[in-house]
Amino acid sequence: QVQLVESGGGLVQAGGSLRLSCAASGRTFSQFSMGWFRQAPGKEREFVAAITWSGATTHYTDSLKGRFTISRVYAKNTVYLQMNNLTTEDTSVYYCAADTDGRLVALPTWYDYWGQGTPVTVSS
Repeated sequence: QVQLVESGGGLVQAGGSLRLSCAASGRTFSQFSMGWFRQAPGKEREFVAAITWSGATTHYTDSLKGRFTISRVYAKNTVYLQMNNLTTEDTSVYYCAADTDGRLVALPTWYDYWGQGTPVTVSS
């Protein structure tokens, strides 16, 4: 069993930055990949980024690449999402997820474990 807990969300002005954290606990494995998703009210859950356990390979939604950066610190069992130049369109609840097969996929149905989400609100 794996537990994922997100943190770092909050209220930020447009143009500002936030760094989200996802701490993993329980039984984790070296082949896990980690992903970030977001979901705004009335919209489907949207893929943001994913990273392999080694950190050698990352995958981003094209529209977010350059503004958002995913990384991980293995000693802390933590994955991060650095978000820069935020706009009101980035307002969502952000979720982290784990894929036990180590894939870099954009479909939420392929992920095995999910956190409860951390809300991000960007004001204008």
